[in-house]
Amino acid sequence: MGERCEDSAADELRTDEVRADQPHADEPSGAPADRRGRARLRTALWRSASFAVRTLRGEWHGIVVDPVRRLMRRGLSGLTLAFVAALGVIFFHALAQHPAGATAVRILGGVNADLPLWLALLRTPVSLYVPALDLPVWAGITQLFLAFALAELILGRTRTLVVSYATTLAGTLMVRVMIALGAGWGGLGLPPGIGRVLDTGPSAAVVGLFTYVAVVRRAPVLFALTSGSMVWESVAVPNLAGREHLIAIGVAIVLALRGQTRSRSRSSIGLRRRVRSVK
Repeated sequence: MGERCEDSAADELRTDEVRADQPHADEPSGAPADRRGRARLRTALWRSASFAVRTLRGEWHGIVVDPVRRLMRRGLSGLTLAFVAALGVIFFHALAQHPAGATAVRILGGVNADLPLWLALLRTPVSLYVPALDLPVWAGITQLFLAFALAELILGRTRTLVVSYATTLAGTLMVRVMIALGAGWGGLGLPPGIGRVLDTGPSAAVVGLFTYVAVVRRAPVLFALTSGSMVWESVAVPNLAGREHLIAIGVAIVLALRGQTRSRSRSSIGLRRRVRSVK
């Protein structure tokens, strides 16, 4: 009698398990899969939102909060390069409004690919302050001031000067390479007539500085607003300035990544030395 009771109880338990595995009569057969799909979607959306919030918070701190704190500590001396760059562009713009001044500006900072290389290299530092003919001066001065101010506060004066000059010089030299290739080459080459076009202005340095800061501080919004917009403009309206902007972006990215690699290697070497000294 007891054995039959135990067998019937076991049969009922197995029946209940089978029923639990089967879908309910009022529930569609695909409901569990739909619930799992909705749960995965909610999880993915939550992770994406959390990542976006963390990224924006880090960028706000790295691009706004930290530079403002440094400015409060250093005062206006932390904006020396920004003031020099803006005042330099204003000075050369005012000087170029007179015939004699325009000649002086062209002799001091006028750069084009037809010049001998040594003369172009000699004029390139001054060409940073000579406004481009096809760009609005006063709108560009605001971008110029912000780029140099942000870079000087984050990178320091030496690195700001190196990045701004390297990106400008890279554009100037690559134009010569493109002209040497000649028209064609999948749109990479340029016709010889481009060599007579005046190649001045701080726009390549501005793009390079914004790009360098965006990579170093891992600021995707800043990168999209500055470098990304320049890439789109260069594709939509191809011209000489657009090509130089693309070159400046590429050079700035390479310099930033190389600088970060060196910084990590120095940190690891210093850590190993400290560990050895402790042992």
